[in-house]
Amino acid sequence: MHVADFINSAVDWLLVTFSGFFNGLSAAILKLLMGINSVLFAIPWWGYILLVLVGAWFTTKKAGTAVSLAVLPIFIGMFGLWDRALDTFSVIFTAVIISIFLGIPFGVLMAESKMAEKIIRPLLDTMQTMPSFVYLIPAVMIFSLGKVSAVLATIIYSLPPIVRLTNLGLNQVSAQTEEAALAYGTTRWQLLKEVRLPLAVPSILTGINQTTMMALAMVVIASMIGGGGLGDEVLRAINRIDVGLGFEAGISVVILAIIIDRLTQGLAKRWEPPLDTTS
Repeated sequence: MHVADFINSAVDWLLVTFSGFFNGLSAAILKLLMGINSVLFAIPWWGYILLVLVGAWFTTKKAGTAVSLAVLPIFIGMFGLWDRALDTFSVIFTAVIISIFLGIPFGVLMAESKMAEKIIRPLLDTMQTMPSFVYLIPAVMIFSLGKVSAVLATIIYSLPPIVRLTNLGLNQVSAQTEEAALAYGTTRWQLLKEVRLPLAVPSILTGINQTTMMALAMVVIASMIGGGGLGDEVLRAINRIDVGLGFEAGISVVILAIIIDRLTQGLAKRWEPPLDTTS
């Protein structure tokens, strides 16, 4: 027995019934993407070097690491792929922002409701184990080819880590801490807002780091449906069997990944509570 026909019929029904909603959603995502893209292109190349230098120093407090990370973007410019890199970063940044706004509330819901956790966890398992190319199909069916479809596919692929790690961080708050807060008369909402969420920040930041890394992993795949950026250069290199172009585009993606990973990891470590050395 096949379910393909049933799924196709369900998707067709969704497209017809909620076409207005999908059009509005597409317009909203495109507006956010274009806004981010315009801001990124308004910053001069040396501004990014300065931002990486300051950000790396703030998160790591290591001069060598800060200088090394600040030098890396220069190689992207040397390859002539600066504009492509900014296009890639705008898609990633848009997808990560939306993933954060969706993922943290779902993670909180899982931590607060066992029933919600039982429902959401299998969905996350499916999202993480489904071949990433499959996500391109509903994205193209709903939004056709273009950057909006690339953003949607990237969100689906990169959403699970922020949800899981938000849930994990909240559940790792010690029972003694919660009992002490409740003893002072805090409500359930105050307990979540004032105690659990602040203590879960390192785990949430780690989730943001992992979500960003997974969004980067979709760069080439999303380019197949109009994502543009560095992924287009990789696809062009594959079609031409151009090893040099593929190397430059691939290294540029690696450079973006290294910079984002080090900055977000350093930020997560700064939020970690100090170790208790008195015991």
